[in-house]
Amino acid sequence: MDDRTIAIEARGLCRSFGGRIVLRPIDLAIPAGQTVALTGANGAGKTTLLRILSGLNRPTAGKVFWFGQPAATNSPACRELGVVMHESQIYPHLTVHENLLFSARMHGVSEPRRQIHRWLESVGLERQRDCLAAKLSRGMRQRLALARALLHDPRVLLWDEPFSGLDRENAIWLRELLGKLRDAGKTVCFSTHDADFARNCADRALHLHGGRLQEHEMAMAEPIIASVGSSRARAA
Repeated sequence: MDDRTIAIEARGLCRSFGGRIVLRPIDLAIPAGQTVALTGANGAGKTTLLRILSGLNRPTAGKVFWFGQPAATNSPACRELGVVMHESQIYPHLTVHENLLFSARMHGVSEPRRQIHRWLESVGLERQRDCLAAKLSRGMRQRLALARALLHDPRVLLWDEPFSGLDRENAIWLRELLGKLRDAGKTVCFSTHDADFARNCADRALHLHGGRLQEHEMAMAEPIIASVGSSRARAA
């Protein structure tokens, strides 16, 4: 498989904090267009791994590649990533529309107002466009964070615990949206501690335990092709 068809790759990835090892050597390759669920108990290192894959944090050892290029915030490949973490980078003192306009300008989005209108419709926040972000419910904040991450049309979405704390209505909406992103050919990697969400929303589930990434033994709905282990060998 050509390196350019691998959206996200990690080689020998390790991370420790002080004397505590959080991630042991991890090799991972996620092909472009695949949806991957990263599972594991709270504190297993899912957020740490996603932050490193997104370039927000550096590993203690190992390297990350985006579409075959070394991960770097000044890399052109950085624009191909949309990231939603718990610290969503939403500005509470700005309105929904102002948050998206700020993001559009930061990413150099062409026709920003048209794109903002499109994503407000897509995430169901048209009526809240002039509402301060601080007054949004958790579910609406999740929708705004997602719109912000996708506004510049990235090829990859990295999302930390998207289903955490959502009510049933928002969880169903989110599952449907993940399906649409998958159908659109986006690469999605999200973390969850809920095996049912992983089974229903992803092509592949990978499990973090003891700092190591393992195959998650579960029946998945569709054939899977992401690699775990020696990613270079499997991606060839």
